[in-house]
Amino acid sequence: MRKILIVDDEVRMLQLLKLYLEPNGYECVTLTNGLDAIHYLENHSVDLVLLDIMMPEINGWETTRLIRDFTKVPIIMLTARDQSADVIKGLGIGADDYITKPFDEEILLARIQALLRRVSPPNKINENGLIWDDENHELTYNEQLIPLTPKEFEMLGLLLKNNRLVFSRERLIETVWGFDSNTEGRTIDSHIRNIRDKCRKAGFPIDSHLKTVWGLGYKWE
Repeated sequence: MRKILIVDDEVRMLQLLKLYLEPNGYECVTLTNGLDAIHYLENHSVDLVLLDIMMPEINGWETTRLIRDFTKVPIIMLTARDQSADVIKGLGIGADDYITKPFDEEILLARIQALLRRVSPPNKINENGLIWDDENHELTYNEQLIPLTPKEFEMLGLLLKNNRLVFSRERLIETVWGFDSNTEGRTIDSHIRNIRDKCRKAGFPIDSHLKTVWGLGYKWE
Protein backbone atom coordinates (compact mmCIF):
# COMPACT_ATOMS: atom_id res chain seq x y z
CA MET A 1 0.00 0.00 0.00
CA ARG A 2 1.37 3.43 -0.95
CA LYS A 3 2.02 5.75 2.00
CA ILE A 4 1.27 9.49 1.82
CA LEU A 5 2.49 12.04 4.35
CA ILE A 6 -0.02 14.90 4.67
CA VAL A 7 1.25 18.09 6.28
CA ASP A 8 -1.24 20.87 7.10
CA ASP A 9 -1.89 22.94 10.21
CA GLU A 10 -5.66 22.68 9.69
CA VAL A 11 -6.80 19.51 11.45
CA ARG A 12 -10.07 19.49 9.53
CA MET A 13 -8.19 19.45 6.22
CA LEU A 14 -6.04 16.56 7.43
CA GLN A 15 -9.15 14.63 8.39
CA LEU A 16 -10.87 15.31 5.05
CA LEU A 17 -7.85 14.25 3.00
CA LYS A 18 -7.38 11.10 5.05
CA LEU A 19 -11.09 10.30 4.77
CA TYR A 20 -10.88 10.56 0.99
CA LEU A 21 -7.51 8.96 0.28
CA GLU A 22 -7.63 5.91 2.54
CA PRO A 23 -10.64 4.28 0.79
CA ASN A 24 -8.68 4.70 -2.46
CA GLY A 25 -5.91 2.46 -1.19
CA TYR A 26 -3.47 4.88 0.45
CA GLU A 27 -2.02 4.76 3.94
CA CYS A 28 -2.03 8.30 5.34
CA VAL A 29 0.25 9.82 7.98
CA THR A 30 -0.85 13.29 9.13
CA LEU A 31 1.28 16.02 10.71
CA THR A 32 0.55 19.66 11.50
CA ASN A 33 3.90 21.38 10.89
CA GLY A 34 6.94 21.27 8.67
CA LEU A 35 9.52 20.48 11.36
CA ASP A 36 7.68 17.31 12.37
CA ALA A 37 7.42 16.38 8.68
CA ILE A 38 11.19 16.73 8.21
CA HIS A 39 11.92 14.64 11.31
CA TYR A 40 9.47 12.00 10.15
CA LEU A 41 11.00 11.77 6.67
CA GLU A 42 14.48 11.46 8.15
CA ASN A 43 13.39 8.25 9.85
CA HIS A 44 10.58 6.84 7.71
CA SER A 45 9.91 6.11 4.06
CA VAL A 46 6.84 7.47 2.26
CA ASP A 47 5.78 7.45 -1.38
CA LEU A 48 4.49 11.04 -1.59
CA VAL A 49 4.08 14.22 0.46
CA LEU A 50 1.06 16.54 0.36
CA LEU A 51 2.27 19.83 1.79
CA ASP A 52 0.52 23.05 2.78
CA ILE A 53 2.42 26.35 2.56
CA MET A 54 1.02 28.57 5.33
CA MET A 55 2.04 26.74 8.53
CA PRO A 56 3.54 27.76 11.90
CA GLU A 57 7.24 27.45 12.76
CA ILE A 58 8.43 26.95 9.18
CA ASN A 59 6.27 27.35 6.07
CA GLY A 60 5.89 25.00 3.14
CA TRP A 61 8.55 26.76 1.09
CA GLU A 62 11.25 26.20 3.68
CA THR A 63 9.97 22.70 4.46
CA THR A 64 10.33 21.75 0.80
CA ARG A 65 13.86 23.16 0.63
CA LEU A 66 14.92 21.18 3.70
CA ILE A 67 13.27 17.98 2.46
CA ARG A 68 15.11 18.30 -0.84
CA ASP A 69 18.43 18.35 1.05
CA PHE A 70 18.11 14.64 1.77
CA THR A 71 15.35 13.01 -0.31
CA LYS A 72 13.73 13.12 -3.74
CA VAL A 73 10.34 11.97 -2.42
CA PRO A 74 7.53 13.38 -4.65
CA ILE A 75 5.97 16.53 -3.20
CA ILE A 76 2.61 18.07 -4.11
CA MET A 77 1.97 21.50 -2.65
CA LEU A 78 -1.69 21.75 -1.65
CA THR A 79 -2.44 25.35 -0.70
CA ALA A 80 -4.83 28.28 -0.89
CA ARG A 81 -2.08 30.45 -2.41
CA ASP A 82 -3.13 30.62 -6.05
CA GLN A 83 -0.97 33.35 -7.57
CA SER A 84 1.19 32.42 -10.56
CA ALA A 85 4.27 33.58 -8.69
CA ASP A 86 3.50 31.13 -5.87
CA VAL A 87 3.13 28.23 -8.30
CA ILE A 88 6.41 29.12 -10.00
CA LYS A 89 8.16 29.45 -6.65
CA GLY A 90 6.83 26.09 -5.42
CA LEU A 91 7.93 24.22 -8.50
CA GLY A 92 11.22 26.08 -8.56
CA ILE A 93 12.28 25.04 -5.05
CA GLY A 94 11.59 21.36 -5.64
CA ALA A 95 7.86 20.58 -5.54
CA ASP A 96 6.70 18.16 -8.25
CA ASP A 97 3.17 19.54 -8.53
CA TYR A 98 1.07 22.40 -7.19
CA ILE A 99 -2.68 22.24 -6.47
CA THR A 100 -4.72 25.13 -5.11
CA LYS A 101 -7.53 24.99 -2.55
CA PRO A 102 -10.40 24.48 -2.90
CA PHE A 103 -9.68 21.47 -5.07
CA ASP A 104 -11.66 18.76 -6.81
CA GLU A 105 -11.06 15.46 -5.00
CA GLU A 106 -11.07 13.43 -8.22
CA ILE A 107 -8.48 15.73 -9.78
CA LEU A 108 -6.29 15.50 -6.68
CA LEU A 109 -6.45 11.70 -6.82
CA ALA A 110 -5.63 11.70 -10.54
CA ARG A 111 -2.64 14.01 -9.99
CA ILE A 112 -1.35 11.78 -7.17
CA GLN A 113 -1.68 8.69 -9.35
CA ALA A 114 0.01 10.39 -12.31
CA LEU A 115 2.95 11.55 -10.18
CA LEU A 116 3.42 8.13 -8.60
CA ARG A 117 3.40 6.52 -12.04
CA ARG A 118 6.12 8.91 -13.22
CA VAL A 119 8.44 8.02 -10.37
CA SER A 120 7.85 4.26 -10.63
CA PRO A 121 10.26 2.11 -12.65
CA PRO A 122 9.07 1.82 -16.30
CA ASN A 123 8.60 -1.94 -16.05
CA LYS A 124 6.64 -1.71 -12.83
CA ILE A 125 3.30 0.05 -12.25
CA ASN A 126 1.97 0.69 -8.77
CA GLU A 127 -1.71 1.59 -8.50
CA ASN A 128 -2.70 2.08 -4.87
CA GLY A 129 -0.65 -0.90 -3.76
CA LEU A 130 -1.50 -3.11 -6.73
CA ILE A 131 1.88 -3.75 -8.36
CA TRP A 132 2.09 -4.88 -11.98
CA ASP A 133 5.67 -6.08 -12.44
CA ASP A 134 6.49 -6.73 -16.09
CA GLU A 135 10.06 -7.87 -15.45
CA ASN A 136 9.01 -10.67 -13.11
CA HIS A 137 5.60 -11.11 -14.76
CA GLU A 138 3.85 -10.81 -11.40
CA LEU A 139 0.82 -9.00 -10.04
CA THR A 140 0.80 -8.43 -6.30
CA TYR A 141 -1.27 -6.56 -3.75
CA ASN A 142 0.14 -5.93 -0.27
CA GLU A 143 2.89 -8.44 -1.17
CA GLN A 144 0.28 -11.10 -1.95
CA LEU A 145 0.69 -12.72 -5.37
CA ILE A 146 -2.40 -12.59 -7.62
CA PRO A 147 -2.17 -15.48 -10.13
CA LEU A 148 -3.07 -14.20 -13.61
CA THR A 149 -2.81 -16.06 -16.89
CA PRO A 150 -0.38 -14.54 -19.45
CA LYS A 151 -3.25 -12.95 -21.41
CA GLU A 152 -4.91 -11.59 -18.29
CA PHE A 153 -1.58 -10.10 -17.19
CA GLU A 154 -0.96 -8.49 -20.59
CA MET A 155 -4.49 -7.10 -20.79
CA LEU A 156 -4.33 -5.59 -17.31
CA GLY A 157 -0.95 -4.04 -18.10
CA LEU A 158 -2.36 -2.45 -21.25
CA LEU A 159 -5.20 -0.85 -19.28
CA LEU A 160 -2.88 0.30 -16.47
CA LYS A 161 -0.47 1.95 -18.91
CA ASN A 162 -3.31 3.84 -20.59
CA ASN A 163 -5.20 5.26 -17.62
CA ARG A 164 -8.73 6.50 -18.49
CA LEU A 165 -8.43 5.42 -22.13
CA VAL A 166 -11.36 3.25 -23.23
CA PHE A 167 -10.40 0.04 -25.05
CA SER A 168 -13.03 -1.66 -27.17
CA ARG A 169 -13.19 -5.45 -27.15
CA GLU A 170 -11.95 -5.45 -30.76
CA ARG A 171 -8.93 -3.33 -29.88
CA LEU A 172 -8.09 -5.52 -26.89
CA ILE A 173 -8.23 -8.59 -29.12
CA GLU A 174 -5.99 -6.98 -31.75
CA THR A 175 -3.46 -5.76 -29.18
CA VAL A 176 -3.29 -8.78 -26.89
CA TRP A 177 -4.09 -11.68 -29.26
CA GLY A 178 -3.09 -10.17 -32.61
CA PHE A 179 -4.87 -9.11 -35.79
CA ASP A 180 -5.23 -12.67 -37.09
CA SER A 181 -6.86 -14.01 -33.94
CA ASN A 182 -10.27 -15.68 -34.03
CA THR A 183 -10.89 -14.63 -30.43
CA GLU A 184 -14.40 -13.30 -29.76
CA GLY A 185 -15.59 -10.43 -27.62
CA ARG A 186 -16.99 -12.71 -24.95
CA THR A 187 -13.46 -14.02 -24.35
CA ILE A 188 -12.48 -10.46 -23.37
CA ASP A 189 -15.46 -10.31 -21.00
CA SER A 190 -14.39 -13.61 -19.46
CA HIS A 191 -10.82 -12.40 -18.93
CA ILE A 192 -12.02 -9.12 -17.38
CA ARG A 193 -14.30 -11.08 -15.06
CA ASN A 194 -11.41 -13.34 -14.02
CA ILE A 195 -9.14 -10.34 -13.34
CA ARG A 196 -11.81 -8.74 -11.18
CA ASP A 197 -12.52 -11.94 -9.25
CA LYS A 198 -8.85 -12.59 -8.54
CA CYS A 199 -8.19 -9.00 -7.43
CA ARG A 200 -11.27 -8.97 -5.19
CA LYS A 201 -10.10 -12.20 -3.57
CA ALA A 202 -6.78 -10.51 -2.77
CA GLY A 203 -8.61 -7.56 -1.19
CA PHE A 204 -7.88 -4.96 -3.87
CA PRO A 205 -10.85 -2.61 -4.65
CA ILE A 206 -10.80 -3.50 -8.34
CA ASP A 207 -14.35 -2.25 -8.99
CA SER A 208 -13.21 1.29 -8.21
CA HIS A 209 -10.64 1.13 -11.00
CA LEU A 210 -11.44 -1.42 -13.72
CA LYS A 211 -14.57 0.06 -15.29
CA THR A 212 -17.00 -1.20 -17.89
CA VAL A 213 -17.99 1.51 -20.36
CA TRP A 214 -21.30 0.21 -21.61
CA GLY A 215 -21.49 -0.13 -25.38
CA LEU A 216 -17.78 0.68 -25.76
CA GLY A 217 -15.45 -1.51 -23.74
CA TYR A 218 -13.24 -1.21 -20.67
CA LYS A 219 -10.92 1.29 -19.01
CA TRP A 220 -8.77 1.78 -15.93
CA GLU A 221 -9.21 4.89 -13.81
